[in-house]
Amino acid sequence: MIVPRYWSEATQHTRHAGRSFTLKRFGWSDVSEQAAQAHALERVQAALSTLQAEGDVRRVDHKIAYNGAEGLPIREEVVEQHGDVVISRNSYGALCLNTPDVLFADVDFDSRPGRGLSLMVFAAVLGVSLLLAMLTGMGWLLALGTVVALLCGGLVARRLRALWVRLQGGVEALALARIAAVVQRHPELNLRIYRTPLGLRVLAMNATYAPASDKAQALLAELGSDPVYTRMCRNQQCFRARVSPKPWRIGVERMTVTGSWPVKPERLAARRAWVAAYERQALAYAACRFVTEMGSRQVTPRAEQVRRLHDGLCRVHDSRLELA
Repeated sequence: MIVPRYWSEATQHTRHAGRSFTLKRFGWSDVSEQAAQAHALERVQAALSTLQAEGDVRRVDHKIAYNGAEGLPIREEVVEQHGDVVISRNSYGALCLNTPDVLFADVDFDSRPGRGLSLMVFAAVLGVSLLLAMLTGMGWLLALGTVVALLCGGLVARRLRALWVRLQGGVEALALARIAAVVQRHPELNLRIYRTPLGLRVLAMNATYAPASDKAQALLAELGSDPVYTRMCRNQQCFRARVSPKPWRIGVERMTVTGSWPVKPERLAARRAWVAAYERQALAYAACRFVTEMGSRQVTPRAEQVRRLHDGLCRVHDSRLELA
C-alpha cells in the first residue's frame, strides 16, 4: 500500500532545442521530509534525462481522481495510522480508510437504461414507422418515426427502466439481489453490506485479499465496483472507503484552500480552520449504515479489526444520524 506520510517537490528549469521547460516532480517517503526531498530531486533528474533523450516530457505530476488510480501514490494528509491501516484526508476534506488487504467495494445505485434497452426502443419505433409507411404508402411516416425515435427513444427507455426498477422493489433491492447472486456463486464469501447516500458498500469478512490479484479484481468487477476505484486498488495495492461525510452534503462550503497535499505553509492555518469547522458539523452525520450480512459467516481476525475501526469512524449503528 502506498500512502506516504512525507511529501516534497523539486523544480528544474532548463532549455532544450530552443525551448524553455519548467519540470516539477513530487517525492515521497514514510521515513522523513529529507528522504522525500531526495526522492523528488531524483525524479526531476529522471524527467530531465527523458527530455534530453526524447525531446519532450510531462512537465508536472497531475492530481487526478482517486489520486493513485494512474500509478502515483495517494497524495493525501495522513491523519491517523493504525498499524498498516491509514486514515487520510482526501482532496475535498473527507476522511478515508486505506487498507492493504481488507476488501471494500462501493456500488452506486444505477437506474439508467442499458444500451440494449435504448436500442430496442429505437428499433421498435422505427419498425412501427416502417410498417405504417409500407401499408399507407406515405413515406414521410418513416422519416417522422426516425425523428421521434431519435428524440424520444431515450426518454421512453428511461421510463421503462424506472417502471421495471419499481416492480423489482427499487434500486436498493436490485443492488442487494446482485450481491446475493455473487454470494451464491461464491459460498465461501462473508459480506457485510452498508447503505451509503447513493448506493451500497461491501466489506469482505471471510478472507484478506491482495488488491492487485486476479481474485480481488474479479470480485470487485462482479460486485459492480467503479472501474476507476478498481484500477486504483490494483495500482496502489490498497482498498479504500470514505469514513466521514462529504462536505457539501452537510452544509459546509467546499474547501477554499486547495485540497492537494502537501499544502504550502502559509495556507496551513486556513486549512486547519476549515477542517475544524467541517469536523464540528460532521458530528451530526454518518458516512454509511449497516444493512445486512450475507454468506458463510466466516470471519478473519484481520477483517474484524478493520471492521471495528471502519464502523466506529462511519458511525454505522446510530440510526438517528442522516447519511452523508
